[in-house]
Amino acid sequence: MGDGRRMKHAGRLLLLAIVFASVRPALAIPAFARKYGLPCSACHTSWPMLNNFGQTFKDNGYQLGNGRDAPIYQQPEYWPITFRVTPQWHRESNDRVAVDKVAGSASSGQIEASVASSGFDTSSIDILSGGTLANNISFLVQPFINNGSSSIAQTWVRLDNLARTHWLNVKLGKFELDEPISQERNLLLSNTGGSYYNYFFTPPGDRNFVGLGGNPLGLELSGHSENDYTRYSAALLSTFPSHSYSGYANFTQSFELPKLGLQRIGVYGYLGEAPTYSQTSGGAPIPGAGLGNRSFYRAGAYGMWYVGKFDFDTFYLHGQDNVFLGNSVPANQPAALPAGAAGPAWNGGFIEAHYTYNPRLVLIGKYELIRMSRQANPGIRSDLGNLDNWAVGYRWYPIMNPRAGLAWVQEYSRLLNAGAAPLSGRDDANSSLLMGFDFDF
Repeated sequence: MGDGRRMKHAGRLLLLAIVFASVRPALAIPAFARKYGLPCSACHTSWPMLNNFGQTFKDNGYQLGNGRDAPIYQQPEYWPITFRVTPQWHRESNDRVAVDKVAGSASSGQIEASVASSGFDTSSIDILSGGTLANNISFLVQPFINNGSSSIAQTWVRLDNLARTHWLNVKLGKFELDEPISQERNLLLSNTGGSYYNYFFTPPGDRNFVGLGGNPLGLELSGHSENDYTRYSAALLSTFPSHSYSGYANFTQSFELPKLGLQRIGVYGYLGEAPTYSQTSGGAPIPGAGLGNRSFYRAGAYGMWYVGKFDFDTFYLHGQDNVFLGNSVPANQPAALPAGAAGPAWNGGFIEAHYTYNPRLVLIGKYELIRMSRQANPGIRSDLGNLDNWAVGYRWYPIMNPRAGLAWVQEYSRLLNAGAAPLSGRDDANSSLLMGFDFDF
């Protein structure tokens, strides 16, 4: 694989880490606790991570079902809105960066060197509003402001309990895919540890930037049993600017184990087609005119296990892309495929453990890996794209009430990318150390 492609892949992984860490999830809403007069611990083991009651409350469309869920029953001054931000000190290190041999002289050639930086910073400002427009009509809007720019992470409306049954709910808009192990509710925040890389991974040289962790536009049908032990979702998504659609489905089953409590297991699948080239006008691509669709899929299983004060999230994924996607070759130019080209395939997963010492202190550890099982063409190093990530940290909550939450956060994480060094093609490592306050109100 050439230096240009290797640098592009390494840069993409680093960009993903920075983007995920700067856009903090904000799915913990003190306004819900104020509305119903409940403590934050009613829905969260450690906010923003949900407990079983919180998952059921979410699946019910942010409703308790007491007949007074509509906002007309609240005091006029009640406003279901939350702000979240994370002022912090952090240190970032990259073991292999292409730097000029003589600083400021591009003509001096380049070498690889370790580069580190540190300083004070803030995350984006997340603004989250959600709840009910009326009984059985729920909504969520999540804009955020980051370094002077703004965008919308989620915005949707859901019709709940159609035909008077929990098994029929319809959501329309931009939303997180239905994943109980939620990227939006990750307890880790550092640049290299604050994301689930399996949700966003794209093989080296692949043009298909598709993952489970984004928030696509689409329509979702979902439902669950009365106690929320059995639940399903199926979504039709318009992920790409073309005439193609993709689909996502998830099924979760919960069960009780003696002396251990409720456990959750599930299976999921994400499949569809992505364009390999676009119709043009004067040589420039026309937005929404993608052509040459070719297939992709992601599928796997997960579990959420509870053993006393410990809980464990386990996740497995298998992914595969069509040969044209994997080699970034337009489908109308098959002759451009390298000899021996194939659709890339890979396996990945993670385990994340939490130890809740008490309601105000949780210890966190995570290990995640990705392994390529088939490269897009024989000229690519067999392990290029392999990834190892681990993180450790804790969150201490001196404040956690229906008005606000404050967590003192410390964590360290390290990310190893096989073959991602920009000049030598050796393995590259990045690390992050973060300390700060994570608060919402």
